[in-house]
Amino acid sequence: MGFSKELNEFKEFAMRGNVVDMAIGVIIGGAFGKIVSSLIDNVITPLLLKPALDAANLSKLEELKLFGTVQYGMFISAVINFIIIAFVLFLIIKGINATKKKEEAAPAAPAAPPRNEVLLEEIRDLLKNK
Repeated sequence: MGFSKELNEFKEFAMRGNVVDMAIGVIIGGAFGKIVSSLIDNVITPLLLKPALDAANLSKLEELKLFGTVQYGMFISAVINFIIIAFVLFLIIKGINATKKKEEAAPAAPAAPPRNEVLLEEIRDLLKNK
């Protein structure tokens, strides 16, 4: 009996919007990380870093080593990955904030006055006209 209650509580927790949103974000983030890594390995490195890698007799940025063991190429690749991901996230957040500002800037229609005020105004107007 106690296990069933805990299972129901876990289901309620797992199905909350923010938990599901976070899980989706992690999955998309992982996929985006692979896209960025591919961009660096297959586009940026061959196009921009090719002369430097050729001079070092290397084919990939990750193969850059210092003293044969310190893989600073892996570090440079990770830094480039981070910069690209941070920049894309910055653009996404900037777009979301701009959308929110537009929604906030749109003035809301003024609320109708309460019924008792409307009635009082009508009475005032009737008294004024007499």
